[in-house]
Amino acid sequence: MPWYLYLAFKQLFPSGRWMTFFTCISTLGVFLGVWMLIIIIGVMSGFGFKYGRMIIDTGGEIQVRGAFIENPERIQEIINKVPGVVASTPTAEGIVMIEHQGRPGYPGIVGVAPESVEKVIPISKYLREGSMADLDDDAVVLSAGLAASISARVGSKVTVVSPLTLERLSQDAYMMPTELTVAGVYEFGHQQLDKSVAIVTLRRMQDLYGLGEGAYGVNVRIAPDADVDAIAGEINASLPPGSRMRARTWMQSGEAFLFALKIERLMIILIVSMVVFVVAFLVTAMLLVAVAHKTREIGLYGALGASPWQSAMCFCFQGVIVGVIGTALGVSIGLLTLANIDPIARLIARLTGNWDLLVEIYEFTKVPAHITGADIAIICTFAIGMSTLAGLVAAWRAAKLKPVEAMRSE
Repeated sequence: MPWYLYLAFKQLFPSGRWMTFFTCISTLGVFLGVWMLIIIIGVMSGFGFKYGRMIIDTGGEIQVRGAFIENPERIQEIINKVPGVVASTPTAEGIVMIEHQGRPGYPGIVGVAPESVEKVIPISKYLREGSMADLDDDAVVLSAGLAASISARVGSKVTVVSPLTLERLSQDAYMMPTELTVAGVYEFGHQQLDKSVAIVTLRRMQDLYGLGEGAYGVNVRIAPDADVDAIAGEINASLPPGSRMRARTWMQSGEAFLFALKIERLMIILIVSMVVFVVAFLVTAMLLVAVAHKTREIGLYGALGASPWQSAMCFCFQGVIVGVIGTALGVSIGLLTLANIDPIARLIARLTGNWDLLVEIYEFTKVPAHITGADIAIICTFAIGMSTLAGLVAAWRAAKLKPVEAMRSE
């Protein structure tokens, strides 16, 4: 080990003492900055990642909308021929009234094709009760919030009334309400989707809304490594000329929310990064004080044959060591905090009474967390880099000292 590196360790961790006050304060500052950056980036990225997964899991990577589709099978054939498309499924959406034991609900309703929906939308993954295998023309799958609001469970009989019923009444015609059996209850973990949505077969949806053999859109699943924007462009080029249908990617569907998250994440990161800047100034100030106190020692190093840069490295490495230790602690505790962020957030929200407000704003019933290796690498590089720069300032001051003048210093 070079003598200047050994001396840097000895000054940071003197014999018989685990840590000096300077080392403790500097390391704590770097630790807090890295810890906060890990948590903020992890949580804000988690909201964006969870929101993106929610859009994909409920509508595929690409949604074709814009006009009523009289022949969904023909559009599916066109879409499925596009390279990179794995599967597609037709869908139709609307609003109905659902009643169970005198308790009405007015949810959104989605009609899906049972034979192809699981290839695009993995509803089974989110089922709390029941099975998608039981979904037929006489069955319905309810969101957890809707099931709770009308006191329904798997096996319950619910009555469904669509706007077409009211339209028929206005024309002096009569359409019997539809009775369906609850085949399942799902929970996506998103307030809006879990609060009031019902899923039926596409054929039942066509009967409820008088759609004939048509649908309102087609959801598309693509290969994992495929370029979603390129495939959406190819689908648009392949659709019938003059058609008002357009393929939109999941990022375009959630563009407003994702943009808001991006701006919020950037602003918070900039604010928290100031903590690391402040810590860097603190490390610089303390190292400069150390240089001033050890001026005669630095002169002695030079008199013994040490070059200016070797004397400088002693203080530069102190900044590096503080940065490495603080960053390692910050990353470790930060990742541990992210792994338990939901119960921690719930505890804080219960103490402050703001959990319902948090759910209302972000619409997620759980606080998500997602951080990539690239994010961690950037944070580590930034924190260690700032600590190293702080050490370089003191190192430059030490390198400028002349041995003879330094040894005369009082």
